[in-house]
Parts: sequence; C-alpha cells; structure tokens
Amino acid sequence: MSFLNSPFAKLAVSLVLLAALAPVVVLFFRKTWAELDREALLLREQRGDKSLLDARVVLTFVLGALSLLLINFYGSRDFYDGSVQPLLQRWSERHPGILDFGFYRDLYYRVFWGVSRYGAYLLPLVVWPFVFRESPLDLGLRFRGFREHCWIYLLCLVIVIPALVAVSYTPDFSRYYPMYPLAGRSWVDFWVWEIVYIGQFLALEIFFRGFWLRGARILGTGAIFSMMVPYVMIHFQKPYLEACGAIVAGVVLGSLSMRTGSIWAGFLIHSTVAILMDLLALQQSGRMPIRMFPSSLSLVRFTHTTTVLWSVWAASLVGLVLLLRRRRRRT
Repeated sequence: MSFLNSPFAKLAVSLVLLAALAPVVVLFFRKTWAELDREALLLREQRGDKSLLDARVVLTFVLGALSLLLINFYGSRDFYDGSVQPLLQRWSERHPGILDFGFYRDLYYRVFWGVSRYGAYLLPLVVWPFVFRESPLDLGLRFRGFREHCWIYLLCLVIVIPALVAVSYTPDFSRYYPMYPLAGRSWVDFWVWEIVYIGQFLALEIFFRGFWLRGARILGTGAIFSMMVPYVMIHFQKPYLEACGAIVAGVVLGSLSMRTGSIWAGFLIHSTVAILMDLLALQQSGRMPIRMFPSSLSLVRFTHTTTVLWSVWAASLVGLVLLLRRRRRRT
C-alpha cells in the first residue's frame, strides 16, 4: 500500500472507487429513492402547495447550521484551551486528589470534545417538539423497522471490514487513529475514549440520519444528498480517503435510515467500525495498551485484534446468509 503515499495516487484511487461504487449504490437504493420522491410529492399535494419551501425544511437547515457552528467554535480545542481548561485547572487545585488534571489533561479534553458534540447534535431534538408538537422519537429513534432490515447492517460490515483492513496499512491511518493519542497508554484510557467516541456517533446519527432527513423529507431523495454535504465537511480534518468515503457513507447510511425508518443500523455500523479502526491502528503502530491503569505494574496484553476483526466479519457473513435465506422463504 506504499503507493498510496502519493497524493495523486490517492486521488486516482478515490475517483476509481467512487465511480465503481456509484452504480452499485444507485441499483441498491433506487426503489427507496423512488418511494421517497413519491411520498414527497404526495405531501406537497396534501398541503395544497407543490413548492419545496416548507417550514420544516427551513427550521432543519437553520438548526443544522446552528448546531454545526456551535461544534466548530464552542467545541474546538481553542475554546477548550482558552475557556474550559482554566476552570478545570482551578477546580483541580482547590480539590487535590479528586481531579488528576495534570496526568489526564488530554483525556479531559476528549471528554469535553464528546460532550460538546452531544449538546450541539441533540439541540434540534429539544427545539423540534416545541415548534411542531411532534415526538422526538419520530425523528428516526424508534426501533420499529430495524429488525426487518438487519441484514443490510450485516452486509455493510461484510463489505467495510476488508476495506478497513486494506486502508489500515496506509501511513495516514495510524497517524490519525485513535483520535485520542494516549488511547494506548492503558485500557482505562482506551475504553473511556471509546465510550465518549461511540456516544458521539449516536448523537451524530440522530442529527444527520434522524433529525435532518425527517425534517427535510418533503425534498424526497434531495433530503439525503442535502445531508450528505455537511456530513462530508465534518470529515475534512480526517485522512483524504476516509473523507471521500464519507460521500458514499452519507448516501448509503442516509438511504438506509429512510428505508428502515430508524437510525439504529447506521449507529451500529459506525460504532462497530470505529472500535475496530482504533484497535487496528494501535496494533499496526505497536501501541496496544498493556496496562489496566497508566500506573499499573501488572501487564494486561491483548494480542487477538486480528482474530476479533475476522471473527466479526465471519459472524456478519454467516448472519447475512441466514437472514437472506429466511427472507427468501417468506417470499
């Protein structure tokens, strides 16, 4: 994979992959998109207005923009360093022994990073019910529909895991992941970070694949592609190939959410892949945790990352085959 060190090679690979995946995505979701467009047209006809301008769309875009602005300015490292860290530092000095701020300084920032995103991404769920008198659960949070389409979740894992292994050999991958650089210092560091990270994915899925898609539903398929653009933009700081993959992921996860009526499949895909990515990055760079706590003397080694990775892949493949057979029998 050394040829991927060249930016021109990355560009060529990304364009080839996007061109190859586009017809597959269209073929897989074209019926879903057609249904969404029919539903959107029916909604406009029921309201006696064929215009795409709708109060829900306006509020979706305004709240979406506000949430992303809050993340960019009030969830940034600069804001944390200038406004939050001094408060934590003073509190730590007044309560010695409770908050080991010096030793876990970067971990506290990562927790702030997650909490700031929880607040910004979930803001629309607080506002929406007061404006439209609708339950936040209707923004993709119900489990109904997920079980029937669980096979799509397994299919995504079967496809994504081999691609993930291939990308893990690129220098950018191990340099960027885990996003918390000290995740390999101890298992406590690793799992605190993963819990924060996974919680962020839940909030993200609620925002993009729940609130945004349901709020802009009158746009039909356009709701998915309007959501995909800001979703790709939040990946600009990540490795180039992953940012390109966000184009496909945004469309696929958005279409999947609209097809199932639930954000839970996307959340499970994101969470599973995120943990596997971090484990792979730590293994590839020789930074796997070997202690339970940073100060522990006893060693707790884990050497089965590859086994876990391919076990998840094999289990997904077997589950996919069984579910598809069951679906075929029903039809």
